[in-house]
Amino acid sequence: MSELTLGGFPLDLLALQVVTGVALGAIYVLVGIGLSLIFGLMNVVNFAHGAFFMMGAYVGVFLYGYTGSFWLSLVAAPLAMGLLGLAVERVLVRPLYGRGIDDPLLLTFGLSYVMIEAVRIAFGLTGLPFGAPPELRGAVDLGIGYFPLYRLFLIVFAGIVVGALWLFIERTSFGLVIRAGARDPQIVQVLGIRISRVWLAIFGLGCALAGLAGILAAPLQGVTPEMGIPVLAEAFVVTVVGGMGSLAGAVLAGLIVGIVVAMTSLIAPDMTKMAIFALMALVLLVRPRGLLGRAGALG
Repeated sequence: MSELTLGGFPLDLLALQVVTGVALGAIYVLVGIGLSLIFGLMNVVNFAHGAFFMMGAYVGVFLYGYTGSFWLSLVAAPLAMGLLGLAVERVLVRPLYGRGIDDPLLLTFGLSYVMIEAVRIAFGLTGLPFGAPPELRGAVDLGIGYFPLYRLFLIVFAGIVVGALWLFIERTSFGLVIRAGARDPQIVQVLGIRISRVWLAIFGLGCALAGLAGILAAPLQGVTPEMGIPVLAEAFVVTVVGGMGSLAGAVLAGLIVGIVVAMTSLIAPDMTKMAIFALMALVLLVRPRGLLGRAGALG
């Protein structure tokens, strides 16, 4: 009996490609959530977000080589990027609040180049190889074919992180302050809460998520000083498609973008980049605020 096909491609191959897209989307979700929190809630266009992604990968690879523990590097890399994000917000970004959107944009744009050059000086221009840890190598039979174990780990781990983040925002007192600050910062200040501390935490959390995405993406693409540049553009697509400041929107958009990239790379590889921007344009035409975006709200 002949194998079922769709558009000339076997259905099993298409199904595996969709799962590949979900795994890729897990990276986009983590990067997109971090950027969406900063962009949507603070009105800061963080052009250094891709550089935090890249530095998270380098920190993780360095610690993995030094300690031999992938799990330790998986914890330490986002923690280091979160602390660096706190310092950047406090020293560089905070003095620019109230001066328009252009000043933080230009500052973080320049900061990204500083971070890239610093990594080039410290680690060289050629990049570093980095494979999946031994316990996550190999493949798993999904019934439709064999799929890399590390990519399955990506899907599950990203789901756990997103679930924990949702619980933090929806079920904790500080999460309540974040949601209130997203809707009306002045009311939060009237209640005696320093909104600057909320923004500090949001910026640090967003950078930590970028660093986590970087170390998770390292086994898939290697580690180079320029690895954060294309990711930044894709993260902005996720943020715009999902809706500014929307956690659920970033998750949905990240998965959609990942699947679009995976399927386009199979069917028409030369059109992969164009496909995600075409998706963004289509969403903006139908829903200018994004799929789940609401003005001044963390959805």
